[in-house]
Amino acid sequence: IDLHDDILFFLILILVFVLWMLVRVLLHFYYEFHPFPQRIVHGTTIEIIWTIFPSIILMFIAIPSFALLYSMDEVVVDPAITIKAIGHQWYWTYEYSDYNSSDEQSLTFDSYMIPEDDLELGQLRLLEVDNRVVVPANTHLRMIVTSADVLHSWAVPSLGVKCDAVPGRLNQTPILVKREGVYYGQCSEICGTNHAFMP
Repeated sequence: IDLHDDILFFLILILVFVLWMLVRVLLHFYYEFHPFPQRIVHGTTIEIIWTIFPSIILMFIAIPSFALLYSMDEVVVDPAITIKAIGHQWYWTYEYSDYNSSDEQSLTFDSYMIPEDDLELGQLRLLEVDNRVVVPANTHLRMIVTSADVLHSWAVPSLGVKCDAVPGRLNQTPILVKREGVYYGQCSEICGTNHAFMP
């Protein structure tokens, strides 16, 4: 909201200035007042001014924008649960590792698409998986997304989440599930021949 208000301030200033210039041009070049208007072909000073001022305005807009982007990078300060999604060709592996003791393995499972021949009545084609990710509702979650082989993209449109899975890199995104239900998603990166078969 603060970023919106800051940018709106500059937009109003620019709007008032441009409207003032338009009215001034209309009055000064109206044929009854000035039947022979002065021809200005080149002006170094005005060209320098209208190059420098917009760049200064853009810097004043960029500073709060970058501050907001960097603060949004720390997505969830204290999430209730952290889940790691690892993209493979062509399935997902999930890890719940928050509640491990030092000698235990994390809860890890693979999630494969259910083949069309094995679907039960009411299940959605190309969207059902054999192992669903179960998360709590009405609490903040952190998804850590990476890939084991090629680029993938972990996306659940109904939750407003899409995060790229890049080999060798950990990306994170926050999730807040507001109501209980089943939310479907797919890989939204063209990651190979079976790209459409990794929900």
